[in-house]
Amino acid sequence: MDLRKLKTLIDLVSESNVSELEITEAEGKVRIVKGTGAPVLVQAPLAVAPQMAPPPATAAPAEPSPSPAASEPAAAAGHAVKSPMVGTFYRASSPGGKPFVEVGSQVKEGQTICIIEAMKILNEIEADKSGTVTQILCENGQAVEYGQSLLVIE
Repeated sequence: MDLRKLKTLIDLVSESNVSELEITEAEGKVRIVKGTGAPVLVQAPLAVAPQMAPPPATAAPAEPSPSPAASEPAAAAGHAVKSPMVGTFYRASSPGGKPFVEVGSQVKEGQTICIIEAMKILNEIEADKSGTVTQILCENGQAVEYGQSLLVIE
């Protein structure tokens, strides 16, 4: 599923009285659950969706709390670029490849700064602000949550 479509669905759930939305397509299943905080996006390949569905529902209220708390110090120091989805964070386009950005790199709005892999789809994440990268908050290959701060731009 395309990143823009996911963001639109998350925004719709966030702004409506719907507490949970589940969509099944040929490539997999997407489930968005709205708890006390921001909606949590849970993606799973179609083959394992029945086993994956119950645990995120119980974990959803607990997971949004750490993410905003972890991003608050970063937000005070500059603009935090947040993850638009749940997935795996990668700094480069291939293993052993040159990272898109390093601490001290100058970035322009719209420039690719990292990749998040979700459902075996590599989603390029672009800078939403121009500036200098001052912190990279995620390790290569680390699992990230929706709304988690990935890096800081000043």
